[in-house]
Amino acid sequence: MATITSLGAGSGLDLNSLLTNLMQSEQQPLVKLQTQEASYQARISALGSLQSTLSSLQTAAGAMVPATGTTATAKYNPTTYSASIADTSIATASASTGAVAGSYSLEVSALAQGQRLVSPSDAAYTSATSVIGTGELTVDFGALSAGTFTADSTRSKTITIDSTNNTLGGLRDAINAANIGASATIINGVNSTTGANESHLVISSTQTGLSNVMQLSGTGTTPLSGFDYDPAANSGTMTQDSTQGGQAASNAAFKLNGIAATSSTNSVTGALDGVTLNLQKISTVLTPATSGPPATSATYTPTTLTVGTSTSSSALSNTLNAFVSAYNATNSAMSGLGAYDAKTKTAGALQGNSTLRTVKSQIQNLLFNATAGGTSAYRHLTDLGVSLAKDGSLSLDSAKLSAAVAADPTSVANLVAAAGKAYNTAITGMVGSTGSITSATDGANRTIKALTQRQQALTSRLAVIQANYTKQFTALDSLISGMKQTSTYLTQQLANLPGVTSSTK
Repeated sequence: MATITSLGAGSGLDLNSLLTNLMQSEQQPLVKLQTQEASYQARISALGSLQSTLSSLQTAAGAMVPATGTTATAKYNPTTYSASIADTSIATASASTGAVAGSYSLEVSALAQGQRLVSPSDAAYTSATSVIGTGELTVDFGALSAGTFTADSTRSKTITIDSTNNTLGGLRDAINAANIGASATIINGVNSTTGANESHLVISSTQTGLSNVMQLSGTGTTPLSGFDYDPAANSGTMTQDSTQGGQAASNAAFKLNGIAATSSTNSVTGALDGVTLNLQKISTVLTPATSGPPATSATYTPTTLTVGTSTSSSALSNTLNAFVSAYNATNSAMSGLGAYDAKTKTAGALQGNSTLRTVKSQIQNLLFNATAGGTSAYRHLTDLGVSLAKDGSLSLDSAKLSAAVAADPTSVANLVAAAGKAYNTAITGMVGSTGSITSATDGANRTIKALTQRQQALTSRLAVIQANYTKQFTALDSLISGMKQTSTYLTQQLANLPGVTSSTK
């Protein structure tokens, strides 16, 4: 018997097509399961789209809520402060929280300046390499008041000069390296009397005012000499005499509305609530000071300091418009997911889905339910000009919003913040780890897992069925093939019989 290598090869029957048709029939339950799985996969994808658009709406809602520690009024009706000086050559000004609108006169009689000590012209130093003595020099910073110097023990530094740095330049470098609140340099000049070259050590305080005065003194067992200064007596080998290049420390002095005040710096805070003054020049003298009885102080031409405040509702309008835009995008996405096109007979992936219906209902209801409470006339977003169209989209009446802000800015700000919080909380209940959309997605995934298991079991069963059909068809093919061979053989044998031969002849 010939070996059968393909179904129907021996019998001549189209057993392959028959097997294919039979298996297609057997596979209908599997196809149904696959169709069900595809629909659940589409549902998961649609739920993901729903979650994404709701997250965008939640972001817009979150932006409506003030940051921790900030009130709704401060967020939505912020106060802007301004300050200006009529004569900006005298001073400039800035304002911040606490400033009160008003107009003030300002007179500047002195600017704050830092102390500058100089080695005198008779010190006989001709260059930075001029040799000086060795020993210890202590620099004390403190406050000078009414001729009394009070050192600050936390601002004292002792500098040692030895054979490695006992030059004018070495002392300069040692002072700069000590980081004591003073800088040192050397100015090279010519003696005005002799014409000889001379070098001066200049030590400048890095801070202004009478609370930053320097005292220099030789200390230790080998005190450094030639560089001492006593601020109380204004004496020493170093000098602050302006004719020799020195400078005494001084406080800024000024008047606001005729009230005298001082400052150790030219940047003045605290003199006027919420206002910072940056003093730049002494005002023009109006009446010079006189001495002798009856003594009078100088008066100065005042300039005007103007402080202003204003509020703006643009932040509220912008935030609410952003929310409306995000809401409409979410509404459009939900409508598409649940729509049905009668012309194409195509349904959205979540058409008739209970989760979508619930979410859409909650989102719309919050427009009317979210409230800041209280007895204000502005208790719901609809009271601010937010309206709902037939297609579920929102619009904002800017004129109505402006009128509401003008009438009761605090209540409007509180309402917007409360609505943002309500939407944020509600959407968390939808898209959070235990939210309705997450639960629906988890349920769909469980169903897909069960369908996959059923498909695997059915696929295994179909493999057995196909194997049985193949076995039966193979046997049938072999049987018919054998019968055909027997028939052919018998025909041949009968044809060779004598009687059959003669009769046929």
